[in-house]
Amino acid sequence: MRRIFKIAKAELFTLFYSPIAWMILVVFAFQTGMSFVEHLQEIVRAKNVGFGNAFITASIFSGNLGLFTTVQGYLYLYIPLLTMGLMSRELSSGSIKLLYSSPVTSAQIIYGKFTAMMLYSLMLIGILLVYVVIGMCTVEHFDLPSVFSGLLSLYLLMCAYAAIGLFMSCLTSYQVVAALGTLVLLAALSYMNKVWQDINFVRDITYWLSISGRCNEMIGGLICSEDVLYFVIVIAMFLTLSIQKLQAGRTHASFATVWSKYSLVVFLAMLLGYVTSRPVFMAYYDTTETKRNTLTPNSQAIMAKLDGDLTITTYVNLLDREYYHGIPSQVNEDKERLKQYIRFKPETKLKYVYYYDKPTNNPRLDFVYKDKTLAEMANKEAEIRELDINMFLTPEQIKKQINLEDEGNTFVRLVERGNGQKAWLRIYDDMMKFPDEGEVSAMFKRMVMKLPKIGFLQGQGERSIEGDRMKDYTLFSSVKTFRYALTNQGCDVVSLDLTGDKEIPKGIDIIVISDMKEAMDTATKKKLDAYIASGGNLAISLKPGSPIMESFIAQFGVKTIPGQLVQPKLDVAANVVMAVPTAAAEKVAPIFSMMREQRKYVGMVKSAGLIFSPEKGFTAVPVLQTVDTMKTWNELQTIDFVNDSASLDAASGEKADSFVTAYALSRKVGDKEQRIMILGDADCISNGGMNPPIRRYGASNFSLIPGMFHWLSYGTVPVDVSRPRSSDNDITLTKEGVKMLKYLLMWAIPGILIIGSTILLIRRKRK
Repeated sequence: MRRIFKIAKAELFTLFYSPIAWMILVVFAFQTGMSFVEHLQEIVRAKNVGFGNAFITASIFSGNLGLFTTVQGYLYLYIPLLTMGLMSRELSSGSIKLLYSSPVTSAQIIYGKFTAMMLYSLMLIGILLVYVVIGMCTVEHFDLPSVFSGLLSLYLLMCAYAAIGLFMSCLTSYQVVAALGTLVLLAALSYMNKVWQDINFVRDITYWLSISGRCNEMIGGLICSEDVLYFVIVIAMFLTLSIQKLQAGRTHASFATVWSKYSLVVFLAMLLGYVTSRPVFMAYYDTTETKRNTLTPNSQAIMAKLDGDLTITTYVNLLDREYYHGIPSQVNEDKERLKQYIRFKPETKLKYVYYYDKPTNNPRLDFVYKDKTLAEMANKEAEIRELDINMFLTPEQIKKQINLEDEGNTFVRLVERGNGQKAWLRIYDDMMKFPDEGEVSAMFKRMVMKLPKIGFLQGQGERSIEGDRMKDYTLFSSVKTFRYALTNQGCDVVSLDLTGDKEIPKGIDIIVISDMKEAMDTATKKKLDAYIASGGNLAISLKPGSPIMESFIAQFGVKTIPGQLVQPKLDVAANVVMAVPTAAAEKVAPIFSMMREQRKYVGMVKSAGLIFSPEKGFTAVPVLQTVDTMKTWNELQTIDFVNDSASLDAASGEKADSFVTAYALSRKVGDKEQRIMILGDADCISNGGMNPPIRRYGASNFSLIPGMFHWLSYGTVPVDVSRPRSSDNDITLTKEGVKMLKYLLMWAIPGILIIGSTILLIRRKRK
């Protein structure tokens, strides 16, 4: 060990007696200082203009453009310049013969050189620690553990680069060739996740070998054993290869012997990499304050109940518009989307089945391939995409396994438990496409417990859950490609016809009554009254001026204000109003808290204001209320809001106020708390109402649906995946303070390094 440290000390002296080591320190300090100050400027600017900040620690260090992420992107430029002379200098000067003749082993030489690089890398980390200390002193509740995770990942990356550069330096006596060779090898390792990804088993090895983005998870605060062991294995592999190269030079071993040893080392490294990347052998530690890299406690509790086998089969249709998410070359990237869940159930089996059939989401096929058969379409698409058509099952073959027509023959996953339970995971027609934690957890929750069954009353002119009209409720109830549809949030939805001798099916937990146009017959009313008397939960929506609905909600102590609400705005019909969640609504469902924080609103057209009276035994919580900063009143006279302009006429009974447009009612019925949600606008959650005609950012009508049914189902669905708020939300720095730091970090520290290195180099030259 003493000899190793002596070699390391000598190598460090050699490094710092050359301008290259000092130059890298200066440039690194300047670049990182500039990036750090830019992030501070953005945060201070956001604070000064009143936008506020959240997760400041992550914004500075680990965000998509954070300091550590930026450093990871250009580290590969520095290390080859340092390592290019580690052994090349010895080979070119002939001093390698002195090392061979000295009482040191090849391993001690390599370990000594590598130790020097480890110590130099610590100096680079020391520069980053300066910024960490500044963050600790200026950011309230600084998230230090997550930052240490990022520092660890960068240090391991530097050490891996150093080991690779050291090996390349052993191969040639030319320092420039060693530097270029290191860059080429690093580029090859970065590209490995694209190599042979269409070959089973091999794809896992090449994907593991890729160094591209290897620090991302640790920079984000999640320490995974796979990533740590990756660096350990890569470092050990290249150090061993370097030792073997020196030893071969000493012993003049044959070409076959040398390359057989090289092959054995690489093979063992790949084998270890494959084993350590298996989910069952992986361990995790989330260093972040809010555990944002980990499933929420509710989701973890659901995963803990999934005992037995679990298989997730992904069906990929060659003719589907979204086919590319699951083709062989993208399989490993697709598996990353399920990594959080596999972490808690590592024995999960993942399968991919490829086929072709007519999808429902790709009209391009009919336009491009007129009068072509499915087989001809598939062959042409496979040819264009350079895929083997033989790997795809024909429509007849896939139907023998499973019928995917109900899923539209689109990209879909079938989740199966060992006990025979099955559920679907779909992709959605939105920007995110893939299911988030809420949708995946809801799917798993469906397997481990009974979830709500929702009946939509029909027969009296209510909104349909099967029609495609603008006023229907199809979108939020049962459209499979809509993320917030109740069916994708774990609920079962059915149409409920109570006419004649038809009864309310057993297991109905919530009944939706939407804007009845006709009075219920005696039989229907009797059944519904019995359901209400027994404590059944209801979701009721109405439009103003309906005597039938007015009579129905009267039994709950609710009535509507005469007229319809108006809220004049430029270029928008006056009867379009904005309603926001109240402070009391935050206790109804977590999503209402989010809407208040983000200043979201629900847009309503021709809405009724609601009034509540406790005389019927209910307690009420106002959920939505018109914006109190905008003049709103109940219009009684104007009917045509396109050609006429509404004006407040107090003499006719119109009154300007802030009106409640949604109430959450509750009462005790035996041991049960009965819950009823009443909306003053039946259109705001309809197919057309999801995008209200308001030219203002922030409409969030779709958020009302999970909020309503989360409360009505006693928090069962949608699954609550909300996370704690960040505590590092404020910074004590001022604009002037940032300017001072800018001069210190970008000019003073690099300047001191330049002056110090210049004096040292001049003194050495004089000697």
